[in-house]
Amino acid sequence: MFPRPALGRRYTTTALVLGLLGTLTSGAWAGGRQPAPRHGHTKVTQVSSAAGSSTPLSGYAIQSTAKVSDSPAAVSTPGYPATGWYPAGPRSTVLGALLTDGVYADPFHSTDQQKIPQADFQVPWWYRSDFSVEDTARRTSLDFSGVVSAADVYVNGRQVAPATEVTGTYTHHELDITSLVRRGTNTVAFRVRPNDPVNDLTIGWLDWLQPPPDQNMGLVRDVLVRRGGPVALRDAHVVTELAVPSLATADLTVKAQARNDSRMPVTAEISGGIGGTHFTRHVSLAAHETKTVTFSPAEVPGLHLTGPKVWWPAGMGGQPLYDLHLTATVAGRTSDTAHQTFGIRDVRAPLNPDGARQYRINGRRLLIKGGGWSPDEFLRWDRGYVEDRLKYALDLGLNTLRLEGHLEPDEFFDLADRYGVLTLPGWECCTKWEGDVNGSEKGEEWTEADYPVAKASMAAEAARLRGHPSVLSFLIGSDFAPDATIEKNYLDALKAADWPTPVVSSASDRSSPRLGSSGMKMTGPYDWVPPGYWYAKREGGATGFNSETSAGPSIPTLDTLRRMMTPAELDTLWKDPDARQYHRSPSTTFGTLKIYDDALAGRYGTPTSLDDYVRKAQLAQYENVRAQFEAYERNATDGDQPSTGVIHWMFNSGWTSLHWQLTDRYLDQNGAYFGAKKANEPLHVQYSYDNRSVVVVNNRPAPVQGLTARATLFNPDGTQKYDRTVTGVAVDGDGAHGTPLTLPPSVSGLSRTYLLRLVLTDAAGREVSRNVYWLSTKPDTLDWTNTTWYYTPTTSYADLAGLTSMPRVPVSATASTTSSGGMSTTTVTVRHAGSGRTPSLLTDVHLVDAQGRPVLPVRWSDNEVSLWPGESVTLTATYRTADLHGSAPSVRVSGWNTPKRTVRAS
Repeated sequence: MFPRPALGRRYTTTALVLGLLGTLTSGAWAGGRQPAPRHGHTKVTQVSSAAGSSTPLSGYAIQSTAKVSDSPAAVSTPGYPATGWYPAGPRSTVLGALLTDGVYADPFHSTDQQKIPQADFQVPWWYRSDFSVEDTARRTSLDFSGVVSAADVYVNGRQVAPATEVTGTYTHHELDITSLVRRGTNTVAFRVRPNDPVNDLTIGWLDWLQPPPDQNMGLVRDVLVRRGGPVALRDAHVVTELAVPSLATADLTVKAQARNDSRMPVTAEISGGIGGTHFTRHVSLAAHETKTVTFSPAEVPGLHLTGPKVWWPAGMGGQPLYDLHLTATVAGRTSDTAHQTFGIRDVRAPLNPDGARQYRINGRRLLIKGGGWSPDEFLRWDRGYVEDRLKYALDLGLNTLRLEGHLEPDEFFDLADRYGVLTLPGWECCTKWEGDVNGSEKGEEWTEADYPVAKASMAAEAARLRGHPSVLSFLIGSDFAPDATIEKNYLDALKAADWPTPVVSSASDRSSPRLGSSGMKMTGPYDWVPPGYWYAKREGGATGFNSETSAGPSIPTLDTLRRMMTPAELDTLWKDPDARQYHRSPSTTFGTLKIYDDALAGRYGTPTSLDDYVRKAQLAQYENVRAQFEAYERNATDGDQPSTGVIHWMFNSGWTSLHWQLTDRYLDQNGAYFGAKKANEPLHVQYSYDNRSVVVVNNRPAPVQGLTARATLFNPDGTQKYDRTVTGVAVDGDGAHGTPLTLPPSVSGLSRTYLLRLVLTDAAGREVSRNVYWLSTKPDTLDWTNTTWYYTPTTSYADLAGLTSMPRVPVSATASTTSSGGMSTTTVTVRHAGSGRTPSLLTDVHLVDAQGRPVLPVRWSDNEVSLWPGESVTLTATYRTADLHGSAPSVRVSGWNTPKRTVRAS
């Protein structure tokens, strides 16, 4: 038996700052899916006896301390009768568990969340779990982070850590419980304190959504039971150095901490391998001594790679990954193991001559095109749901997701690595995280106790994220940059962790003492502005790096609206712009839809029904999101004030929302979604609202030649008024653009509202891009002088009311479906079946089941297409066969001026 230390030896936040970190493994729990009965116990977790094993607790029984009069010693003793307690998954907030257990109604519907009593969550809650150990000769520790917001920890009737030490969502803790563990059943209990993001360095929701009544209190990452021998391996990682721009070689340096947990000196053999390269070293350790073990290319020639497999973002190359394996052996017996998956890539982000941050990946310039990421409101982890959203991001042509706080579990970054989605994590604004620097914003000023918690949080997240090639940077500030003391603490922690990518002072244009300028801007808008806004090189327009911006509201499809709101609420939605909208935001600034609704009525005409409101909203969202991304695309290679990055605020919402989303809670796709997809297609023809130029953007790596661009103007009735074709168009790759033509300032006979059709064909005559705009000879007029932090007022609207005069035209559809390997593909051909001249505008095809419900998620080759008489287009929809739930598929066709019809697709 290995010698044991005294009770209570801990490796907590202090050890983290020194780099003694463990890597959390991750399980998957799809919380909030099916109600479960209450019971007084959870499944006992069977803990492996293998040295180097990490076993996550499989779940908990939870209960409010207001309903538990027994002592902590009793509650944390095996056999305690947890009668009437609620089951919770291995990662669960209190409310997340209660929702899964069917205690409350769906909080995403109507205002049902308001019915959940907040007082129930203003006292601590117990989390209790049993685990079984067969071999007590192994050293045993609890390894965890993700406590929201603090917890007292007990094992087998004894306290092993107080809440004053286990505090902060992102701090990492390793508690040695070797002397307490016994053969058979053991119990761990967390008394979790209530969360207050204004006062705690944890998680808050700002103005994103109505905050959860429990403020996410709970355990939201795995709690691991680790087993090992006298020497532990911690903080194992690989520092990579890629030769840029040749990419011909890469140097790998392996580092780990070898820690002697025994009371006597030992000699450990540390051995490991990456691919076919192996290395080993003997390390002598005094009692309780820790040493850094390093293997460098100078010592291990195999760590100098020739022709390394380089990791690229999606669309730029592949996403190969490497594996590091380490083993510590003492006296011929395995004492511990460590593993890390990593990628080889080089990220740099210097400031350009205009002071904007310009990212380069493996030596190639990259326009950041992204969206703001939101987890589920109740922090329920569902790997499949997250994977679906990441696939949506790629479908939209995005390359980056920004995480402002809410730093997801390890699997999220594993998936991002796999799919080639860049991530931009950082601390959140407007809570305790910026309490010392945010002036009058929310967030209490820091006390002396907060500084080590913040530094330990940075150390833990740096160690957890550094090996993921998808991680682009870390933003140590959001709306505000840290002061000198906080910045130094963050940077010291990052340096100690060998952080490999650029560190940015803030997401706004603020500077910090050591890092200097952020090279980013946070100038809005966050509420409605017209499409032409994005082309001005000022405020939120397409210049520099805009870290969060959009035209605000994003009205979902009618299918989603009917799932999330009552008939009375839907009636108010389209009739009363001044009404408070619970599903928009708790913020007084964003509480109503008035700015958006006024623009919708001013440009398209006053809505006459809910259906009319929603269909006008889809046109408005399509044109606006498309313009946002197109403007940043066009300006990316400008010689003067180029655009370098844009994060659409946001990519998704954590609940059923009316704003800030490209895809809704149920993964349905509206005009905003397909506007983004159109703007970001690999080879794209687009119109410039500011100077009427027609531009071809090439996001493919290779240059292209022999293109033909055609621009045609029509009145709404389909009468052609202008037509021009330019041949021999050539465009370089990697985001370059060309301008084959510019539309004239005026065209004879053009109506006040008109249509522009752009078609791009390749050298073989194949159509590679089509883009249709609805425009007006009366432009939107912006009042720049009265710009606020969240929008620029519009004093006069473009006149698009002429679209209402478009005759309804029939669109026919034929569809068929094939299935294989659990996936189905429905192929749909839609054809303009009318005999006149009027086009079908923004024709939408929805995949539905036999009850007419959308089949989601689904990835369309294209959608919301516009067809002229005689034209047809074939679209494909790919989805999981199981999501039909045994139903035969159908397609529902509708559009701006297209009668709705449903066609079988089996």
